[in-house]
Amino acid sequence: MRAGPMPGYDNFHSTAVAWLKVLLPLAALGILSTLFLVSRTVNPEDAIPFATVDVEDRIREPRVTAPAWAGMTEDGSALTIAAAEARPADAAGADANATALRAVLDMPGGGRAELQAAAGRLDLATDRLVVEGGVVVTTSTGYTFRTAALDAALDRTGLTAPGAIEGDGPGGHLTAGSMELTASAEGRYVMVFKNGVRLLYQPAD
Repeated sequence: MRAGPMPGYDNFHSTAVAWLKVLLPLAALGILSTLFLVSRTVNPEDAIPFATVDVEDRIREPRVTAPAWAGMTEDGSALTIAAAEARPADAAGADANATALRAVLDMPGGGRAELQAAAGRLDLATDRLVVEGGVVVTTSTGYTFRTAALDAALDRTGLTAPGAIEGDGPGGHLTAGSMELTASAEGRYVMVFKNGVRLLYQPAD
């Protein structure tokens, strides 16, 4: 035989449940209000900074970030040009120009010439790319040349350094007053040095 509930138990249980229904929501509201009261005020200056863009400057001088251009010359060389930033030609007649420029010329016979320069501009009248500022030319034959400025044809394979040029390669250290890379009638590519050419022969060890 199971004992029944003790006298007064039902009344105590009902009263406790009734009080808990009131106290628990109040306690929850109290906790929430405390969180809001002690929370730190947000300082707008502490927000994550976002990159700001001068919209007026972009409208006044439009530019393209990280542009790239690729094409084929008449003699079959693949020319690729990339830059950090470029500005198009304007209505005043200024040429399109670019900064931190890199060009790669892949010739049909497997030869390659890579060019790097601090800046460059596109001469639309002659269809040439004129680069300057620490120009470095590296060829697949193992030569590296440095010059102040260089002209690159866009419609055919042609590189011209109108000023002094110096470099190193398998034959040694070479200096010259100018240099020109052209395609011959037989389809070969010839690099010609002119004006006071000097070669310091350095035999391999």
